[in-house]
Amino acid sequence: MTYEQAKALDEKYLIHSYGRKPVELVSGQGMHVQDDAGNDYLDFIGGIGVCCLGHCHPAVVKAVQDQAAKLMHVSNYYYIERRGEVAELLSGMLNWGDPARPYPWKTFFANSGAEANECAIKLARLYSKERSHGGQGIICMERSFHGRTLATLAATQQPVKQAAFQPLPQNFLAAPPNDIEALCAVFEANPQGIAAVMVEPVQGECGVYPLTEEYLQAAVELAHENGALLICDEVQCGIYRTGTPFAFQQLGVVPDIVSMAKGIAGGFPMGACAARDAVAAVFEPGLHGSTFGGSNLAVAAAEATLTTLVDEGVPANVAEVGEYFRAKLEELPEVGEVRGMGLMLACELGEDVDAAKVVLDALGVGLLLNYTGPHTLRFLPPLVCDTAEVDELISKLPALIAGAKTA
Repeated sequence: MTYEQAKALDEKYLIHSYGRKPVELVSGQGMHVQDDAGNDYLDFIGGIGVCCLGHCHPAVVKAVQDQAAKLMHVSNYYYIERRGEVAELLSGMLNWGDPARPYPWKTFFANSGAEANECAIKLARLYSKERSHGGQGIICMERSFHGRTLATLAATQQPVKQAAFQPLPQNFLAAPPNDIEALCAVFEANPQGIAAVMVEPVQGECGVYPLTEEYLQAAVELAHENGALLICDEVQCGIYRTGTPFAFQQLGVVPDIVSMAKGIAGGFPMGACAARDAVAAVFEPGLHGSTFGGSNLAVAAAEATLTTLVDEGVPANVAEVGEYFRAKLEELPEVGEVRGMGLMLACELGEDVDAAKVVLDALGVGLLLNYTGPHTLRFLPPLVCDTAEVDELISKLPALIAGAKTA
């Protein structure tokens, strides 16, 4: 099917909730994808951080093919192969770097980051009701993004995304990130009212803003002093995106609940909410569920992805290439501030540069890019990205930026 045919069908039969780019992508391998006309593109957005091993990694493809031929779905009424093995892998990843805390983490499998965050919110509120003071408030960071269901949209402290869907669920309280004094004030204004502090260790959707170690440590201390929990939303910054299994592991804290998705299954839809065993214990059969969560296909893809990431030395690649990528961006005179960790980066362009035009024009020179603001580019390439691919991007950026100047 051609691009024009695909576009015509989209226009006629799909709800217009996306502003699609004028290209139809039909195949891919590693960092590269191809369109219907055979044009090749280097992918620096990776399905919005999903394709952590690149496109169509042989290990993931084989795992899904083999499982599809054997058994696709039976629901959570039954035990299946690999579901427990993947949960064990995640528990080990969550305990990474902290051998003094070998307790198991318990995981609920979902289908997306939004579902994982819904689970985290419900779990924190139930824990507060059953084991703490009963507070139901969730403190969320300004600029945060946690999903587009009604509850996760209420947690997403971006008024422009919330406005069309008011009234939203209540008891979500905003606090400015990296402002300890302001966070203290929210707790003081809501004594016994807070169930959890919910943070992205690296805020992604708003332009890649990391939380400071000092702030995150203060957040967990304030939460625990007030009978509340710390939720780390690692949907975008987890699964080795920043070089460690999860970004919180570079910020000196251990959260109570961790949500994850995107890279967890290498391109197959999957999410997960993991909690310390004492917190997870408040969920009993019937209190939460998912028809497709943790399906045979999803756990097969996840097991292949998580084991291959380690077997192929991807975490070390993230650290090395991420540092190289940042340095190369910082060398460009057209680029201002560069933010992020590992292969989760963003850069600010001049106020006279239209980032949306940079992204659109990049298609013409074989690049898939992403912008998160009028002058902000975000980079979430597959974690197998190498320095040569970074160099190719860097060689093309100056001309793209020059061509997108508005004055």
